[in-house]
Amino acid sequence: MMKQSRRRSALYIPGLNERAINKSRSLEADLLLLDLEDSIAPGSKKEARAKIVEEVTKGGFGERELVVRLNGEQTPFWQEDMNVLTNCSPDGVLIPKINKGSDVENVVSAVLRHSDNPKLGIWLMIETPGSIANINEIGMKKRTHENLQGFVIGTNDLVKDSGVIPGEHRKYLIPWLMSVVAVAKGYGLDVLDGVYNTISDQEGFLREAKSGREMGMSGKSLIHPSQIASTNKIFSPSEEEIAKAHEIVAAFSTEEAQGKGVIVVNGAMVERLHLEMAKAVLAKT
Repeated sequence: MMKQSRRRSALYIPGLNERAINKSRSLEADLLLLDLEDSIAPGSKKEARAKIVEEVTKGGFGERELVVRLNGEQTPFWQEDMNVLTNCSPDGVLIPKINKGSDVENVVSAVLRHSDNPKLGIWLMIETPGSIANINEIGMKKRTHENLQGFVIGTNDLVKDSGVIPGEHRKYLIPWLMSVVAVAKGYGLDVLDGVYNTISDQEGFLREAKSGREMGMSGKSLIHPSQIASTNKIFSPSEEEIAKAHEIVAAFSTEEAQGKGVIVVNGAMVERLHLEMAKAVLAKT
């Protein structure tokens, strides 16, 4: 499977839902999160593991990044979940209930030991008060574990475990969300916003997705295919942003700009840091 360069939309799919898995092969989601955790009842875990192995082995997902969400290391399902990695090769795994740096060490060691994919991507759920309190310690593990790809924020569990009432536009969660983004950016990790629960509330979903992009998140985790197109649009550069980026790159490529740290573009002072930002925008197109 080819790695997806953009990680705007990440759709959760219950590991037992064959119809949804088949449909996902033609969806425009950047990541597909095949779930063994919350959406699978304890008595159905074994069946879900077998189904995920079957579908991952079958392939046909194109450039979509295929990630399996395992059960947490502290659960009775963890060890048997390792059999999934032994019997198939997804692009990555998503590990829930990470609380501190030592949790990262434990799960990375286990999943890499059971997988024959040395480039297996490892994603971490940030969904507990402990994970927020220790976010820098967790993110720092990127320095020693190149397989770490990023964070997926579990806002539902975070609210449940902390007792926080998010408030209008998640105003009481924003300080925590921004701390996760800052650490992710500091260590070169992607970060995906949490899900929006009310599928029928398109206006609320769009508002939350836009706020995630404004906070600097890479994309958003989703619970329904109807949310994919708008998410991809929100987390992609606008035509105005692309045009401005092209102007800055073109201006710095002229002969008179060579060796200069600051130039004028359309009457505005532009530094070389803006050139790097412009190149980053164009890389997302």
